[in-house]
Amino acid sequence: MKWSNYKYLILRRIVQLGLLFLYFAGNIYGWKIIRGTLSSSSLFGTIPLSDPFAILQMFAAGATIGANALVGALIITLFYGIIGGRAFCSWVCPVNLITDLANWLRRVLYLDKIERKVWMSRNVRYYVFGLALLVSAISGLAAFEIISPITIMHRGVIFGFGSGVGFLIAIFLFDLFVTKNGWCGHICPLGATHSIIGRFAPLSVKHNADNCTLCMKCKEVCPESQVLNMIGKRSELVTKQECTNCGRCIDVCNDDALSFTIFKSKESNDENKQNIN
Repeated sequence: MKWSNYKYLILRRIVQLGLLFLYFAGNIYGWKIIRGTLSSSSLFGTIPLSDPFAILQMFAAGATIGANALVGALIITLFYGIIGGRAFCSWVCPVNLITDLANWLRRVLYLDKIERKVWMSRNVRYYVFGLALLVSAISGLAAFEIISPITIMHRGVIFGFGSGVGFLIAIFLFDLFVTKNGWCGHICPLGATHSIIGRFAPLSVKHNADNCTLCMKCKEVCPESQVLNMIGKRSELVTKQECTNCGRCIDVCNDDALSFTIFKSKESNDENKQNIN
C-alpha cells in the first residue's frame, strides 16, 4: 500500500473522526473546543457555527432567528465558499463514512458491472431542497432536520443510537444495491446547499491531459464522476459545483494528471484556449 494512493482518504478520515470525537468530548466531558451539533455549535465557546440549510428551514418556518445563528451561518457559508462547498460532504459529514463503505463494497463485489434498472437524476437533491423549505413553511418546523441522517448519526455517536439507525442502514443498502452514491449524490438537500455555496470556490481539481494515460481509475472512485467529463479530452479545471474536493481522484492517479489548484492560472487559460482552437 502506497501512502500516496490513500493520503487524502486517510486525512479525510482523521478529520471526520476527529470532529466526531471533539463533539463527543464537548458534550460529554465539557471540552470547549467545539460543542453542539453540526446544525448549531460553538467553537472555543465563543465563535458560533450554524448550518445554512437549517437556518433557511427555520426562516421558512417563520421562526425567530438569533444574531448568533445568523453569524454562524455566514461563517460557514464564507468558509465553504472558499474551499468548495461540498468539501463538507467528504471531509466533515459523518454519513460519508457509510456511503463510502457502500461504494467501496460495490466495487469489491463488482456490483457496478450489473445493469441497473433504477435511474435517478442528480437534480433530485435540488427538488428535495425546495420541498424541505416548502414543508417547513407549511408545518412551521425545520422539516429536514427531523429526519436528517446527518443529525441522526451525529447525535447517535454522542448520545447513543435509537430507532433512527434504521434510516442509516437503509441509506447504506440503497447505495450498495440500488444506485451508486445514491443518497449523497442524488437526494441529500444539504449536498445541494453546499453545491450552491461552493459554486465559485477558488479551490478546485486540475486535470493535465498530457500526463493522462486514460486508466480511468479516477472515475471509478469519484462519487460524482460526471465532474470528470474532461478526462481523455482536454486539460481543464473541475468547475462543476458538485465536486466534493475529496481528493480520491488525485490519490489513485499514478500519472500525476490530477492535482488541487487555487484560482485559474495563466497556464490553465492558455491550455484551454489551445484546446478550443
